[in-house]
Amino acid sequence: MYVPEVGEPAWDARTGRGGIVMGRVGPCVQLRPVGGGREWDVRPDDLRSIGLAELLRAPVREANRRSRGEAL
Repeated sequence: MYVPEVGEPAWDARTGRGGIVMGRVGPCVQLRPVGGGREWDVRPDDLRSIGLAELLRAPVREANRRSRGEAL
C-alpha cells in the first residue's frame, strides 16, 4: 500500500484528481489541489504515486478536453 508523506504529490484514483498531501485524519490521507482549495479525504487504497510534473499537467489536459467539447 502506498503511503505518501506530507508535502508529496499523490493521485486519488477514485475521483481522478491529484493533489498535495496535507496530512492524515484517522485512516484517510488529506489532499489539497495544487492551486489551492478545499482538502478532501482519500482512503489509502485509492492513492497512487504521481510525479509533480504529471500532477501539474493534469488540469491543463482537462481544460483542453473541455475546450474541445469532449465528454468528461
